[in-house]
Formats: sequence, C-alpha cells, structure tokens
Amino acid sequence: MADAKQIVRRLIEEPWTGNIDVIDEFIGSGYIGYDPSAPEPISGPDGARTQIQQYIDGFPNGRITVDDQIAEGDKVASRWTARGTQTGEVAGIAPTGREVTVSGLTISRLEDGMVVEEWTTWDTLGMLVQLGAIPAPAQA
Repeated sequence: MADAKQIVRRLIEEPWTGNIDVIDEFIGSGYIGYDPSAPEPISGPDGARTQIQQYIDGFPNGRITVDDQIAEGDKVASRWTARGTQTGEVAGIAPTGREVTVSGLTISRLEDGMVVEEWTTWDTLGMLVQLGAIPAPAQA
C-alpha cells in the first residue's frame, strides 16, 4: 500500500506545485468524486481537473500538504491542510486578498494503480468565514 499512499499524496499535493497533469496519470477514466463544495459528483479526469483548477485559480499561491495517511485494502485515507491567499475568484467570491487555512480528509479508492473513487470532506464553512463571505458564528 506504500505505492497507493504515494499515488494519492501526489494527486493531492502536486497540482498545487504546477503538475496538474498528475491527474491524467493517476485518475481513472471512470472516476467519481464526492465533495461537499461540488453540487454534483465529480466525473472523470476532466471533472477532477476542473474541480481542482477552480481553487488553483482562486488561490494561485495555495498549497495542500498531506499531514497523515492510513491505507487498508483498496483505500487510502489522507488528512490534509490547505493554505493560500485568495487573489482570484472562487465559488463566486471576488478576490479578497485574505489568507485562509482549511483542513480536510479524503478517502481514495484505487484499482490497478488508479484512483477511481473519492470521498472528500473539508472545512468549506471555515473557508467562507475566513474570506468574509459569511459572518463568523456567534460565540456561546
């Protein structure tokens, strides 16, 4: 499973360092991804590329770092942290110049060395609060 963990790490981190072609290398043609920020499941390598590119465009200096990984069977769980400054539009939000840090968890399922299915959950609300798009929750 070391190879599977490395494949998933590359898919999470490398698009943010300029290697978006890693998607074509390791995302299967029948890929389906589930992300709370996407209105519908993400389909295929092109869908994955579009989903990631919108955040790269919004946070061009952004980076995602895999903090921890666990592998079992055909699945790899990756806990990650994303950091960046919003200098481009993202999710309909005009550039704010604000820095954000969010964390997330992605569970990736692999077949024959390719990621074919993923479930991602991340702090979308935290990003929106940090960008000032919605008010911070009231303190109790």
